[in-house]
Amino acid sequence: MCGIFGIVGHEDAARLTYFGLYALQHRGQESAGIVSWNGREGSCHLHSGMGLVPDVFHEEDLKHLDGETAIGHVRYSTTGKPQPRNAQPLLVRVRNGVQLALAHNGNLTNAAELRRELENDGCIFQTTIDSEIFVHLIARALSTRTLEEAVIEACSKVEGAYSLLILSEGVIYALRDPHGFHPLSMARMGDSWVFASESCAFDLLEADYVREVEPGEMVVAEQGYPTCRSVRFCRGEKPVRQCIFELVYFARPDSRIFGEDVYQCRKCMGRNLIRESMADAECVVPFPDSGIYAALGVAQEAGVPYEHALIRNHYVGRTFIQPSQSMRQFSVRVKINPVRSMIEKKSLYVVDDSIVRGTTIRTRVAKLRELGARAVHFRVSSPPIKYPCFYGIDFPSPNDLIATKYSPEQICAMLGLDSLHYLTKEGLLASVSQPDRYCTACFSGEYPTPLPEVRDKMSLEYRRRGDVRFSG
Repeated sequence: MCGIFGIVGHEDAARLTYFGLYALQHRGQESAGIVSWNGREGSCHLHSGMGLVPDVFHEEDLKHLDGETAIGHVRYSTTGKPQPRNAQPLLVRVRNGVQLALAHNGNLTNAAELRRELENDGCIFQTTIDSEIFVHLIARALSTRTLEEAVIEACSKVEGAYSLLILSEGVIYALRDPHGFHPLSMARMGDSWVFASESCAFDLLEADYVREVEPGEMVVAEQGYPTCRSVRFCRGEKPVRQCIFELVYFARPDSRIFGEDVYQCRKCMGRNLIRESMADAECVVPFPDSGIYAALGVAQEAGVPYEHALIRNHYVGRTFIQPSQSMRQFSVRVKINPVRSMIEKKSLYVVDDSIVRGTTIRTRVAKLRELGARAVHFRVSSPPIKYPCFYGIDFPSPNDLIATKYSPEQICAMLGLDSLHYLTKEGLLASVSQPDRYCTACFSGEYPTPLPEVRDKMSLEYRRRGDVRFSG
């Protein structure tokens, strides 16, 4: 997962991009970067580095990034290792010395195939990320096409998930893949056009939300033009399949994505969850911060008091998006401190949004028992994650997924719970306004695209079971 931000036509474009990336920091903590375009000089400037946004950018860096148009990126790797050369945006010179910068959120499912083809044609890759494939495809198409046509040509070659911001010659091209896996929206800020993965970035800048970039649409924004131009490079050919896990976990609760209010969706998941599975509990306790909003729904529907009995240390990063397992285990120990008086001798509803690996929950449930909890009824506001995601969420290996190996009853016993209930797929989809527009492959194994490269890499167990299905 990654976050992307762009702005056209503002004298302080890089600084505003910095703040936009700050709002999107939850989408990636490994690296950050900004490319600005200075129309007076006719050139781009790049600054990127490893770490959080405020660690990568300082006042002198922002002064160097002068110009009136900029795009930025915060990265969490799903392909390519976390290292400086893989930081985005990518900035290259293409045909006739034209500079092109690209920021990508998503994951290409035919990346290995395309990379081999491009390397056989003589392309030299500078990174190990799939995003660079776009750069080479665009550069190759520019021999006979305009940049806009070249971008569309590149999109016709790739498969999988991509939300893109491309900056060239002061123009920003904003695109979403035909399935619309990940969010990308646009807003107006005075005379400037603004683009971001989530609307929370617009709120920080007090920009006026306009609409989403539609699946299969390219929006072209240029300084001095009061309107953007819309190009439909794929209309009605593929079903919309937005990532439901964005609403379950990844997006900020104060964002609006896919036409949904994330906060309200998560509360609705909690209400549906408790309708499916009541228990004898005295209070509702969320695992902060990801379980808070579903827990509110649980408490309201069950008529049970809501208590913050687990207090989060906000100076520790989100365990789910830390890059190594050793860091995840360390983060579990330092991230949450329990309030003993709210736990001792009580029967608890404990609520979280998902169980991916089980590492975090096992440690926390053991701590609740140690502090004297009489009963722990665990409620999960999403179905069991049984299948890998190939579109940009970080659970690509079936070996990492506890629900792949064990039934809910076995997981309940392994975690030392009195009861465990996952929200059903039906209950999850009842929590959104357009249930037929979502990808639920991580729960169901029904993939919306063919995955030729991935099919060979899947475990023997998956292929033997034969319960993974591909369409598209």
